[in-house]
Amino acid sequence: MRKTNTASLTAWPVALFALLAPAIVNGFPFVFADTGGYLARPFEHTLALGRSALYGLFLATGISLKFWPQAILQAALVIWLVAIVLRACVGSGPLAFAAAVSSVILFSSLPWYAGTLMPDIFLPLAVLALYLLAFAQADLRRFEAPLLIAIVAFAMASHMSILVLTAGLLLVFLVLRWAPSRFLMPWPRLDLPIAACACGVALALFSNLAIAGKFAFTPGGSSFLFARLLQDGIVVRYLEDRCPDPEIRLCAFRAELPHDSDDWLWGNSPLGTLGGWEAFEPEARRIIIEGLLHYPLLHLRTAVRATAEQLITLDTGEGLGSKDNWHAESIFQRLAPNTLASFNASLQQRDALHFQVLNRVQVPVGLLASAMLPVFVRLLRKRNPALAALALTVLVAMVGNAAICGIFSNPNARYQSRIAPLAVLTAAAILFQLIAWRYRKPLPA
Repeated sequence: MRKTNTASLTAWPVALFALLAPAIVNGFPFVFADTGGYLARPFEHTLALGRSALYGLFLATGISLKFWPQAILQAALVIWLVAIVLRACVGSGPLAFAAAVSSVILFSSLPWYAGTLMPDIFLPLAVLALYLLAFAQADLRRFEAPLLIAIVAFAMASHMSILVLTAGLLLVFLVLRWAPSRFLMPWPRLDLPIAACACGVALALFSNLAIAGKFAFTPGGSSFLFARLLQDGIVVRYLEDRCPDPEIRLCAFRAELPHDSDDWLWGNSPLGTLGGWEAFEPEARRIIIEGLLHYPLLHLRTAVRATAEQLITLDTGEGLGSKDNWHAESIFQRLAPNTLASFNASLQQRDALHFQVLNRVQVPVGLLASAMLPVFVRLLRKRNPALAALALTVLVAMVGNAAICGIFSNPNARYQSRIAPLAVLTAAAILFQLIAWRYRKPLPA
């Protein structure tokens, strides 16, 4: 693999500005309904449903500067990782760098996640970092490997779905390590990926201990899964078969159960009467386990359907309106009052962001790039093994993300759109490589 310089010094700030352009035009980093829940964790010293205390601490350090350092750092990490991936795969110069960055900015949701105060952006960052640690150690400079390990660890501690996905990727790398050499070359290295995942697990546990006083992972897995099973009708069937049963408190609320998972978790549902998610979690786990034992085929069918639906649900802009930001606004008012004026003046809070035209381009491009990943693996595994390994890593990550989010939560455009940029990036790198091969010229330095 030829080694050339990465982007020129002038290309980096231009790329950073372009990646942050949507947030800059918005007038404030983008906020999601969950942002306030993250920010409150280090102040309340508690663990909350699906809200990482560590990412909340990360946000809290940027209050005085209205969270812009967080958005800038997230975008800078994206640019840095893209540059290293290109260097490892195609020996990139400024032209390849500009082409790849332009592709993900124009044809994917990446800028919207880079500028959002949510850990979503760390999902694609963790995938790229693990890829580099597994397949491109020889191309890494001395200081890069520790930083990549740190990115993976922070990402895993920032959201449980990222922790599960990275663990799954590590398992796939382990399988590939013992696969026949004709299947994929080069074989993945396991030392640094294992170290990164071990650091991520430790950071998740110890950060919660330091911030919230509990040596535990961020809670909520069984609660989210129960809500999805309720929406799919499995909980209703279980109750029909078991009720009345004095040991199952939910029997008393059969007639009041909502049909939507969000309504169960966040709406005016019986969950509040049952004491909230913490009090109900033991019963939720019992219903999940017994449901798996009694209706395994029904569980399998709904899981496959949820995964398939999640794979093709990747519209940009889900949740970037103002209607669900009331909780974040209340948290800002209490903990970050200096941010309120800019937040309320943003285009997002004025519902001036529109994604219809954007999605007419980005969704087909994302779906096409995703569908081509298996083809890329097959075609490139001998001629450019590094690119084939990237395509395989992204393919596994996209399917894994769809399965984790679709099964354990519920298909949602945000979940898949945050990782779809990796398929676009891979396609852009491969297109650049094919053009170089077509004209039989070395890639520009």
